Amino acid sequence: MTDAGAVLAAFPITRKWPAHHPDRLQLYSLPTPNGIKVGVMLEETGLPYEPHRVDFDTNEQLSPEFLSLNPNNKIPAIIDPHGPDGRPLALFESGAILVYLAEKTGRFMLPTAAGRYETLQWLMFQMGGIGPMFGQVGFFNKFAGKDYEDKRPRDRYVDEARRLLAVLEQRLAGRAWMMGELYTIVDMAIFPWVRNLIGFYEAGPLVQIERFPNVTRVLEAFLARPAVMRGLDIPRRPR
Repeated sequence: MTDAGAVLAAFPITRKWPAHHPDRLQLYSLPTPNGIKVGVMLEETGLPYEPHRVDFDTNEQLSPEFLSLNPNNKIPAIIDPHGPDGRPLALFESGAILVYLAEKTGRFMLPTAAGRYETLQWLMFQMGGIGPMFGQVGFFNKFAGKDYEDKRPRDRYVDEARRLLAVLEQRLAGRAWMMGELYTIVDMAIFPWVRNLIGFYEAGPLVQIERFPNVTRVLEAFLARPAVMRGLDIPRRPR
């Protein structure tokens, strides 16, 4: 066993998802909006990594092996065998992973100290607002929420989604990306959720997406990036 293999063997998750390339960063994920964030970031940076698909249909996220890495049973999660100070790092929460990878590579974050905090500010905006609110719209529009005759819960989240889209619309006026001319982890965090809202969740008409041309303009630019095209299907779906 190689040194990297011995390092990874100490993590129980590798018993269920063995590492065929133990010297690479290990990604445990699905191509959902939160998973896509990290898949895109890895593709953008070119870091060597090995993806492992966590099958929610069979509740693999609840397995003891996965919970040993993320007790919150959510994707994505990573193990970097070459973490800080040369030690392995296990990490969950998509926002934390994006920050870690940005700092590891020195890319996709504003380069100044003040710019770093501004980047983190907008990343937290996505984590605390866009993800949870767009997800609730999806629940009430496409999934079990349709069973509720009372539409007030759905409308509450739709109104909040529109408000958040309006914040994005104003921020993107005159800007190529959320942080200006530089494409960053903020764009990687936000636009998979915008894509899901108007695509998979089929909520474009509900949130009146046509009212937000700057948002749709930047979404199109995001989706046109080759690394994003690849990242949308990581880990690959079974054929």
